[in-house]
Amino acid sequence: MLGSPCVVRGDGQRVSVRGHKAWGLLAYLALRPSAVGRSHLAGLLFADADDPLAALRWNLSVLRRALGDGALRGDPLVLPRERLSRVDVDVLAQGRWQEGLALPGLGGELLEGQPFSGCAAFQVWLEGQRRHVAALTSALLREAALAELAAGRGSDAIAHARRLLALDPLDENAHVLLVRCLGAAGDGIGAARQAAACRKLLLRELGVSPSPALDEALSTVAAMPAHGTVSGRGAFKALVEAGEAALRAGALDAGMQCLRRAVADADHLQDALLRKRARVSLGGALVHSARGRDEEGAAVLHESLGIASAAASELDAAACRELGYVEFLAGRYQRALAWLARAEPLANAVPAEQARIATVRGSVLSDQAHYASALAQLRRAAELARQVGERRQSLYLDSMIGRVLMLTGDVEAAVPVLERTVDAARHSWTAFLPWPEALAAELDLERGRLDRAAERFEQAFALGCQLGDPCWEGLAGRGLARVAAAGGDYERARELLLDALRRAGRVPDSYLWGRVYALDTLCELEVSLGCAEAEAHIDQMLQLAQRSGMHEFTVRAYLHGAAWGRRPALAVAVELAKDIQNPSLSRTVDAAVHRLDA
Repeated sequence: MLGSPCVVRGDGQRVSVRGHKAWGLLAYLALRPSAVGRSHLAGLLFADADDPLAALRWNLSVLRRALGDGALRGDPLVLPRERLSRVDVDVLAQGRWQEGLALPGLGGELLEGQPFSGCAAFQVWLEGQRRHVAALTSALLREAALAELAAGRGSDAIAHARRLLALDPLDENAHVLLVRCLGAAGDGIGAARQAAACRKLLLRELGVSPSPALDEALSTVAAMPAHGTVSGRGAFKALVEAGEAALRAGALDAGMQCLRRAVADADHLQDALLRKRARVSLGGALVHSARGRDEEGAAVLHESLGIASAAASELDAAACRELGYVEFLAGRYQRALAWLARAEPLANAVPAEQARIATVRGSVLSDQAHYASALAQLRRAAELARQVGERRQSLYLDSMIGRVLMLTGDVEAAVPVLERTVDAARHSWTAFLPWPEALAAELDLERGRLDRAAERFEQAFALGCQLGDPCWEGLAGRGLARVAAAGGDYERARELLLDALRRAGRVPDSYLWGRVYALDTLCELEVSLGCAEAEAHIDQMLQLAQRSGMHEFTVRAYLHGAAWGRRPALAVAVELAKDIQNPSLSRTVDAAVHRLDA
């Protein structure tokens, strides 16, 4: 379905599929997560026909001639994937990057050249899916560039990075990756020129300067010591432990220096297991401790996976899980799940690593609005973390469980979980405190405790600023805006939301969900005020939600669009909301339908 769509049999023969609506029907069934009723499909694609159900039956017969006579029967309908050896969009989402690069239509638009101008609601849905497929293509090219970079194949890495940048020339992360690839290949002049071109482009087109990640990409190679001076495994272990302890204590520069030295020393010792161990530690530290360094961290983790060692499956599991975490933060959720699926069998039934894998998977599912599955994963991870005494991970898990309960409207259950997390973080993990405190303040706001919510949001915001964490600042800033709106100061609320968005997105690897969370509130406010900027912000929210696969935010963006006057968006929102088990969202959708149909 990428590029010009086609069905190919096992013998290589192409099968004719007549009519663009047959292709639309096939794409809809392939990309929806659940079975779809015939009446809905008839209304979606064939409402202009004299007999919509008869038109649907004819198009189903066309598809059965291509896929086999036993396919696509009954009601509701589901795509018979057991009859198909490969669907290219599935490879994009779940396959290895080598498989993705081999796809004939890679880089092509979903159902390229197929017109659906007479089906307004379907066209709205298709535009969203095209954005999502484009994002998957970008994620796969990025993964390929990092893997080739780690393997020392500089020219291939540069080619993939250039292809990635061509898909979105304003993506700072793509510029950073290309600069890193050029520098690693020894083309320092080319890297400097690319960095300068990036600065000029972002200033001209967006009016912003690049984040520090661009300059750091230029200096990364120079930051690594050429070789070390340790004499054995014991000294190496002490060096790694010192670096990790320094990072836990907040001494970022000292910790990074120790871990970079450990990588160089392990290479000097020529011990494969130590080389992996050092890179997993450094890669994880870059991802978790240094904002704006996820690209460097991912490159180091790919290097770790490229080092062969028979006794290192748990380290490989950790590397895959950390790469999944990078994808999670960036909103590349299906690629995140693919990395976690690769990590799980490597964990060798080690409870601590299993807990970490389930933690990231539960977080991904939560962001995607698969709330029941997310809760199951998070609670399983919490039990494993408590069994092995992982106190900080337990706190993170409690905060994510509380967030799911809050988002689904279960305030009574969410309050004790988040209050307990706030108290524990205040005594043992101050750097984490703004996150659960801002979530707990949301619940204060929901319960009408305006003064208490304001105080907690202010505390979370102040500490987030002190820590310099874009996510904490953005989340707390959004909360302060909600407090201002609740008090009737709508202009102040809007100013705070715009500031929260700037803060949440000031580094290229910030947590995308947090940005869209703030954008959702801004769209709701601007639509209610009739602000001219609302339309652009709705489009921005919809694009980010669709590209990443944030299903609830996609529904909410469509609802904002419908309230702004885009009537076909309401039908799409209603249909997509059926796949999301969230009572709070269901009430919001029902209210929107009642209001707009009145």
